[in-house]
Amino acid sequence: MLDAWLDLVHGSRCVGCATPGRLLCRRCAAALPSVPVPTRPTPCPEGLAPCWAAGEYAGLLRTLVLCHKERRAFALARPLGSVLAAVVGGMLPAETDPAPGQVPLAGQAARAAPLLLLVPVPSRPGVVRERGQDPMLRITRCAAAQLRLGGRQVRVARLVRQRLRMGDQAGLTHAQRAANLLDSLEVAPAPLRATARLGRTVVTVVCDDVLTTGATARETQRALEDVGLPVVAIGCIAATRRRSAAPGPSTLPFSTWAD
Repeated sequence: MLDAWLDLVHGSRCVGCATPGRLLCRRCAAALPSVPVPTRPTPCPEGLAPCWAAGEYAGLLRTLVLCHKERRAFALARPLGSVLAAVVGGMLPAETDPAPGQVPLAGQAARAAPLLLLVPVPSRPGVVRERGQDPMLRITRCAAAQLRLGGRQVRVARLVRQRLRMGDQAGLTHAQRAANLLDSLEVAPAPLRATARLGRTVVTVVCDDVLTTGATARETQRALEDVGLPVVAIGCIAATRRRSAAPGPSTLPFSTWAD
C-alpha cells in the first residue's frame, strides 16, 4: 500500500529497478553488499591507512551515491548509511580494551569501551551550499545510528574543514588530485575541544563515499594525525575500478586492466 501511495502521489519509483513506490525497493535493498573488502588505490598515497569498501563503484552502489549526492534523494542516506555501517562494523571488531591506534583524549585513560569516532571527509563549502546538504555527513550520521543499534559506542565528529580554496576534483589525475589537496584541510579547534572534553579513548575512522585515488582520504588523515588523532582505517561505500593500458595484475579487488 505504501508503494502504491508513493507512486500515485509522488510518482516515485526505485532508483535501482524502476519499480513504482519507494526510492529503494526491498529487493534492491536486500541486494546491497554487507561485507567489507580491503582495497587500495594504485598508485597509493604514501602512509594511507588501511582502506575498506563494500563494493565496486558501479551498478546499484553508483546509482545510490549519485542520486543522493546530485539529485537530492535524501531518503537514500539511510540505505547508504547501512552499507557504510556494515563496512565499519565489519572491519573493526568490537573491543573493550585500547589497542594501537586508540588514544585517550585530554590525558585521561578511559575505563569504558573505546569510542568509535567517525570523521567524514569534508565537502567544499560552495558545493554544500549548492546541494543544500553535506552528503557524506548525512550518510555518516545514518551509519552511526545503525552501529549504535548494534551496541557500538559511536560518535560522528565533523572535525576536518577546508583551509585553502581548491578546485573541482572531477577529471583530475592522481598527481593532480594530490597537488590540488596538498595542505588544503585542517582540524577545526571547536569540535576538537568538544571531542577532547569527552575524556574517552577513541578509535578514529575516516569515512568517504567513493575511494578513487585516495588523495582526499590521505589529506583528511594527515589533518587528523597532525593534531594527535591517528587514523586506524578508511571506510568507504565503494571503490572505483581502475583502468590502465599497463600489463600485469592489479592490486585492487575492484580493479581491472583494460585497453
